[in-house]
Amino acid sequence: MLLVNTTHWPLALLAVVVGTLATTSVAAEKEKKGTQVSVQPFGKLADGSETKLFTLTNAQGLVLKLTDYGARIVAVEAPDRAGKKANVTLGFDSAEKYAANGSFFGCTTGRYANRIAKGRFTLEGKEYKLATNNGPNHLHGGTKGIDRYVWKSESITGPGNLAGVQFTHISPDGDEGYPGALSMMVTYLLTENNEVRIDYAATTDKPTVLNLTNHAYWNLAGAGNGDVLSHKLTVGSDQYLAVDDGLIPTGKYTPTKGSHMDFTQPQVIGSRIAETKKGTPNPNGYDHCYVLPAKNGELVFAARAEDPQSGRVMEIFTTEPGIQFYTGNFLDGSAPNGGFQQHGAFCLETQHFPDSPNHPEFPTTVLRPGQTYKQSTVHKFSVAK
Repeated sequence: MLLVNTTHWPLALLAVVVGTLATTSVAAEKEKKGTQVSVQPFGKLADGSETKLFTLTNAQGLVLKLTDYGARIVAVEAPDRAGKKANVTLGFDSAEKYAANGSFFGCTTGRYANRIAKGRFTLEGKEYKLATNNGPNHLHGGTKGIDRYVWKSESITGPGNLAGVQFTHISPDGDEGYPGALSMMVTYLLTENNEVRIDYAATTDKPTVLNLTNHAYWNLAGAGNGDVLSHKLTVGSDQYLAVDDGLIPTGKYTPTKGSHMDFTQPQVIGSRIAETKKGTPNPNGYDHCYVLPAKNGELVFAARAEDPQSGRVMEIFTTEPGIQFYTGNFLDGSAPNGGFQQHGAFCLETQHFPDSPNHPEFPTTVLRPGQTYKQSTVHKFSVAK
């Protein structure tokens, strides 16, 4: 029996989640323990809002920690070759610390993840003005994006004791300048195959634009354990989006072949990172969107990262047309950046393209009443042999 509260679920997402539960339950039934979930307080915010920490553990021992503050990943504890577990994503031990930090660690990012040029776009003949919180441009939803709210939350379970957490939030019409009251749902599932699956759904009462992602910072050697420049990376793309000095796409799809942008075969992240400092708008490292072969809602391979020393591997599959590769360029060891060093982690954010509302040639990010936004991303953890 499926023990998921589906009362207010969009039908499209319900179908996705039920299908996932059915697929993964076969493996889960092989283990009596299944995936376990516990809930505990995670701190109180300045406005008095109380937050929760959800801890999920599967039969293999993989641990996923989530909080309702920003519908975010707090930790992923994964084993190395010797079976020793370490948290492989940057984060904090309380909601108060997340609230005091501005680096988007682990959060659901939006309404529009990444950048919108000059904080403006036109939809159906009307211009909308957004906050310019990244130089002259709009970034990650504005001054107070959806990562700065406590989402409604509920533990969910399925066949074979599969477990997850459902987060919901309503962004009102005009929030940060965006049109339409937007109802969002983000569901995290931990499978017995050491997969963290994230399913997104949203509906609106007015035409709007939407681009959601998860902004986890990964270090497979362990959070705070040096930099990630020795990690090996493969990206399932041979094209990236050229950008201007403000990291806004020019509209040109650029082949990666023969350049420092080419990760079609495994490459050490630090081996060519110095090339990003030569005549580019990225003087500190990678911060680029790669073009993926999106296939009508099917999961496709997006990236594979490996820490050679520990042997930990993370593979990413997504339904999204792009993945932003960012190397923690602005982490500098300071308190506002969590105390983490530059290049102390990387981000692989599955998403639609930056500034799509101003580029009709890009895959559309427009959502209209009667439509359901939906997308999925899977992070699979393993150990290299």
